[in-house]
Amino acid sequence: VYMTSYPRLEDDRCWEQSVPERPWLYQSPLDILIKASNGASDFGNKFGQPLICGSLLTFEAMQGEEIMAFDKVIMLAGGIGMATRDQSLKNKPSKGDLIIVMGGDNYRIGMGGGAVSSVATGEFGKTIELNAIQRSNPEMQKRVYNAIRALAEQVDNPIVSIHDHGAGGHLNCLSELVEENGGSIDIRKLPIGDPTLSAKEIIGNESQERMGLVIKEKDLHLLEKIAERERAPLYLVGQITDDHYFRMEDPNGEQDPIHLALHHFFGSSPQTILEDEAASSLKQTLNYNPARPQDYLEDVLRIEAVACKDWLTNKVDRSVTGRVAAQQTVGPVQLPLRDYGIMALDYEGKRGEVTSIGHAPAAALIDAAAGSRLAIAEALTNMVGAPVEQGLRGISLSANWMWPAKNEGENARLFDAVQAVSDFAIALGVNIPTGKDSLSMSQKYPDGRKVLSPGTVIISAIAEVNDIAKAVGPVMRDEMDEPLVWIDFTKGDLALGGSAFAQTLSEIGEEAPDVADAAYFAKAFQATQALLITGHLTALHDISAGGLLVCLLEMCFAQNRVGAHIDLSRHAEKDLCKLLYSENPGVVVQVKNEKEVGKILSQFGIKHYFLGQPTSAHELIIKTSGDSFTFDMHALRGVWLRTSYLLDKHQTRPDLALERFHNLTKQELRYQFPNDFKSRLEAYGLKHDTADANSPVAAIIREKGVNGDREMAYSLHMAGFRVKDIHMTDLISGREDLSDVHMIAFVGGFSNSDVLGSAKGWAGAFLYNDKARKALEDFYDRKDTLSLGVCNGCQLMVELNLLFRDRSAPVKMQHNESGKFESAFLTVKVEESASVMLQPLLGSTVGIWVAHGEGKFAFQVEGLKPAVSYAYGAYPGNPNGSAMDTAALCSADGRHLAIMPHLERAIFPWQWAYYPESRTQDQLSPWLLAFKAAKDWVEVQRG
Repeated sequence: VYMTSYPRLEDDRCWEQSVPERPWLYQSPLDILIKASNGASDFGNKFGQPLICGSLLTFEAMQGEEIMAFDKVIMLAGGIGMATRDQSLKNKPSKGDLIIVMGGDNYRIGMGGGAVSSVATGEFGKTIELNAIQRSNPEMQKRVYNAIRALAEQVDNPIVSIHDHGAGGHLNCLSELVEENGGSIDIRKLPIGDPTLSAKEIIGNESQERMGLVIKEKDLHLLEKIAERERAPLYLVGQITDDHYFRMEDPNGEQDPIHLALHHFFGSSPQTILEDEAASSLKQTLNYNPARPQDYLEDVLRIEAVACKDWLTNKVDRSVTGRVAAQQTVGPVQLPLRDYGIMALDYEGKRGEVTSIGHAPAAALIDAAAGSRLAIAEALTNMVGAPVEQGLRGISLSANWMWPAKNEGENARLFDAVQAVSDFAIALGVNIPTGKDSLSMSQKYPDGRKVLSPGTVIISAIAEVNDIAKAVGPVMRDEMDEPLVWIDFTKGDLALGGSAFAQTLSEIGEEAPDVADAAYFAKAFQATQALLITGHLTALHDISAGGLLVCLLEMCFAQNRVGAHIDLSRHAEKDLCKLLYSENPGVVVQVKNEKEVGKILSQFGIKHYFLGQPTSAHELIIKTSGDSFTFDMHALRGVWLRTSYLLDKHQTRPDLALERFHNLTKQELRYQFPNDFKSRLEAYGLKHDTADANSPVAAIIREKGVNGDREMAYSLHMAGFRVKDIHMTDLISGREDLSDVHMIAFVGGFSNSDVLGSAKGWAGAFLYNDKARKALEDFYDRKDTLSLGVCNGCQLMVELNLLFRDRSAPVKMQHNESGKFESAFLTVKVEESASVMLQPLLGSTVGIWVAHGEGKFAFQVEGLKPAVSYAYGAYPGNPNGSAMDTAALCSADGRHLAIMPHLERAIFPWQWAYYPESRTQDQLSPWLLAFKAAKDWVEVQRG
């Protein structure tokens, strides 16, 4: 098996490191060998306590006859991170170790960001505040990340210590690298993009595309070679000393900018004492008619906190890495309704990481402590639809504080809020290892006015999922024998304070919901998890945004032929607005066995209420003790969608935003799988490790900025290829010439940040480098080769005219008609064509991911026919406006395929945003057959 991550580089040559199995994984070489133990939780005591409570995962790794046991740590900070435990702690640097900075140049940006973020906007002049804004270069970050990943994936990771580069700039990053020993930095060796920068500006600017690390001198050559291969700028800026001083030296200046003992940086800081007096609450009486809840529904559905978020999710890549097991959109009508996200740990799709968030700013205005408890409660009820390893104690939280501190009464409210978060988390047994604050949430105006933002804690939650297949979403099934149950997580009185309902009245309310009994909440979470794990749940949605009525409607929105008959006549609450709009923590679930579910919930002592049954009519009927209400699902879904349209038209061409609004619910996902499709891996002789030493070689071709290499490598490997990772620098330098390769795949991403458009920069790397151009030409001149270009790689193939080499370019790639990046899961039709890869799928209609900004095929001549076309011609079903609804083209001989959608991110059912509910036993999707067809064709050519 060829290593699909990063080869070692010695003597300017690239060679492959043999790895026994699963080389495509994101993790280190040890992780490449991991095999999840069925009894993972039983190994905990053997290997010591977890570094983060509830986050210890134990695995067995096999290498030959040797069995190694090790564990993983999952970390939540600004994002999600996972590492083997042996790589989770920094080593202590030694005298003479080298200090490296990787990434982009210093500019006059991000100056004093940490300080400015703690004062009101408008406190300082515009120049100071604009300079304080951190700006980053994502492509540069990716290049640096690739280089660091290469080091981490060595058998022995040479990184001694590492620190990210953000707030505080070099001063923070580099001082923390040397905190145990001391060190000296030559500031003139730092990357300087603006020669007018002062020493203070060089040291303190906060450009975030950089990383600081410490390595041994013997490892510098390896890092330099990897950095050169990845085009990741590298700067040797200093070394570790043993004098416990931190020096920033300036050879061009009269004195060194910094020469201080380390204890000045890392000594005990004096405590800050803030004095404040509690201010009166902002409680307001709600004025409404409790007998006419229908009068308020449309306003609640329109409010941004409740309304559809399609305007946001449609422009964000929700499939990148190919390990996205759950994202926002759900159902045959792809609407953003899911409350959590899941990333699979690897491409075998068993275990994963689930994340969710929660906040309650309006409720916190009534009661700061209640707002904190509600924020944690929402994050957890959002997550409860995924089977969490170890339950509540397996969850970690991040508390991010957004507060207008230093204003009268606000510090007192902040104290109450923080205390409540701490007490509630401890009572639940949930840890909070990290957090962040921004205490400047106020705006000053020149006329003296000041506007305060509501004090808010945003809770982010993360946990391991032990079986991603058992996670359930918010899509109600049209099954009369699967009733709906309301599970109450608070056991408290219903309250409207701080709700979306209250906000539509331009009021706050007098009483906010609360979780007074943490032990009860924990049992409710445990009981719901028990129902999930035992297979009793088929759908779940929480009621924290809009209340019970909105929850029920949203569970029906993602299908066109489902509704429900709900009976609330026996409920003790007779205020119908409270009953339908209060946002007390809880969930609505659809269950398979009503009696068994009731028995389990009663055993746990959980308050619950059987609501009624789903129906095939697209309406919601609610019966109360004194009335009955019928809600038109189609009309109300339009109200819910309209807010998204009003926002979307400011980022999308207005006529297309309107077209999206009208068409989104009409372009239902409908599939026609190949007639002879066999859904089991063994039926095609496939397994997760199919390739062997005699298998043909496929190569991933990538350029700086691409991000689809790992999933493509896995897809090819799964089909039976040995896979090589080839960077453009390998071809340009002559380290690789493709002579041993039978198939190449140009992968997706944003090469050269797409600043030239449609992979033109990537194409130039071939056109204007002799060795790379010759390697490519020789490959295409051979008759035993195949090629595939996906997304950015498709753009490259079109730009280089690799499909029609015998004639002038008949097609161009252009920007999407919408004028923005498009992300969607939609259906495509596989048309009749000569394509080698598509033969097993001819005539089928299948789901696939798109994620691109320049995907429009513009034909320059007549007569071209698509190999794959979008199933719906109107936007957004055709996401880019391509002629003839074209999604892919192939060469006349069928050997070369250029496709904009990401088939490599849809080879398994769990990768699809919606997979047919009737095919629960499928192990693969039809797209994997395209890669197998390529491998089989190459085998025939090899004889």
